[in-house]
Amino acid sequence: MVYISKVYTKFGDRGDTMLASGDTVGKDAPRVAAYGEVDELNAVLGVLRVELSRVGEPGERREFLAALDASLARIQQELFDLGAELATPGATEGKAPLKVEEADVTRLEHELDAWNADLPPLRSFILPGGGPLGAWAHLARTVCRRAERSVVALARVEPVRGEAVRYINRLSDWFFVVARAAAHAFAVPEVLWDTHRKPTP
Repeated sequence: MVYISKVYTKFGDRGDTMLASGDTVGKDAPRVAAYGEVDELNAVLGVLRVELSRVGEPGERREFLAALDASLARIQQELFDLGAELATPGATEGKAPLKVEEADVTRLEHELDAWNADLPPLRSFILPGGGPLGAWAHLARTVCRRAERSVVALARVEPVRGEAVRYINRLSDWFFVVARAAAHAFAVPEVLWDTHRKPTP
């Protein structure tokens, strides 16, 4: 049970923070950077879900939006679990009561395959965009990649469960496919990276 009676404690005024284990570390510690960037990703998903709520579309698009919002709502919960795991030294020893599981990774893969099934094959990289929903999904993808880099950096110096690394890696792929699926659902052309364009004079 999480109980918050006061928003500020002044504990961090000297640049330290307390982990879920009760240990004190600097706010610039690799572990804090990792779960902090997972938290930032979660905030981006909050904005993406707000954008979803503003789209009033009938028929198949409404079904797409409802399915996407349900997945995002679940992923926000999973990201809190991941953050709690990363905030707990000894998670590899079973000391983290909340954590992502291999089943969460598998579910992402199934959803990713389902979104991707109806998309045209790519023959080049695409530029971030694809309408408002696609653009927010691309932003989520890049923030997710940054969070992944921090989780990997943490794993270089402290034990991190393989499920956590796999989850954050698969999630960035999930956002890429969702960005494409959003563009496809709303008939927004994808802009390909033109590697043969002429230099601007």
